[in-house]
Amino acid sequence: MRDRPTLHDVAQRAGVSRALVSIVMRDAPGASEATRERVRRAADEIGYRPDPRARMLRSARTNLLGVVFTASQEFHAGLVDGVYRAAELRGYDVLLSCVTPHHGERQAVRTLLDNRVEALVLIGPELPTRELIELDSRLPVVTVARKLRGVDAVRSDDAVGAGLAVDHLAGLGHRAITYLDGGRAAGAAERRKGLRKAADAAGVAATIAAGGITEREGAAAATALLATESALPTAVFAFNDRCALGFVDVAIRAGVRVPSDVSVVGFDDSPLAGLAHVDLTTVGQDSAQLAELAVGRAVERIDGTGSRVDLVCEPKLVVRGSTAAPR
Repeated sequence: MRDRPTLHDVAQRAGVSRALVSIVMRDAPGASEATRERVRRAADEIGYRPDPRARMLRSARTNLLGVVFTASQEFHAGLVDGVYRAAELRGYDVLLSCVTPHHGERQAVRTLLDNRVEALVLIGPELPTRELIELDSRLPVVTVARKLRGVDAVRSDDAVGAGLAVDHLAGLGHRAITYLDGGRAAGAAERRKGLRKAADAAGVAATIAAGGITEREGAAAATALLATESALPTAVFAFNDRCALGFVDVAIRAGVRVPSDVSVVGFDDSPLAGLAHVDLTTVGQDSAQLAELAVGRAVERIDGTGSRVDLVCEPKLVVRGSTAAPR
């Protein structure tokens, strides 16, 4: 295996001292523009790249934002892309730590702390509030897509979003809605609250059924509804798009037509929802705006400005072909 090129290798290639190469690589004063150009060209020719870990050890600052997200959540992936863009504009790098079935949230956070990130952006965290507050006493913490007190929060108005879904279905003439609940997922409590409030205001019967955050859980919900003796509801509102798509898949396989027999609404406006063969009506969240606000707030906290905030973005209804008036 070929050794990684060093400052000494660059110095030999450029015909200068190692100290002069170090000055150029650190953008420090003490070298002419011609020398800087020669050193940089030599570095490119031999493939030298500065070691960021060594730079971190020499400095109290790392310019790293740590981001925790869940691998299975497509909406989280969209947020991560926005975080990269927003961080780059502010001169920060992003270090990701992923939550998977075998790599829990606490472990993901610990990995980032070990790498000396300057702030944490936690997307849809499920850690208890007290743990998040304790973590925030050690370094700035910004949570995304979860309403809580004691740390900075950036989120969509989940209650309003649920209300948009209910109002849309009620406006089409549906008098009963089955909601596939998100359980203890981030935002679930607010969506339940918005569902009940909007249903009461519209005079619509809202039934809350077990749902979840994955296609498999949406499929299980559809299977359970199809197994009951009573007729399917004319409208189903799912906690997120993935749950909605799992429901639709099982329903269609069972001969249930969407939206002729049952209208279906999701939440998130994920890329899959807009595909022609899916065409899912959904409540959209502005992931780019959420990412921009979260990174901006994290950098403000690093700079020591401002008190804790709760920044709320308005969702929007995206009407597609999975909803229609009941038969």
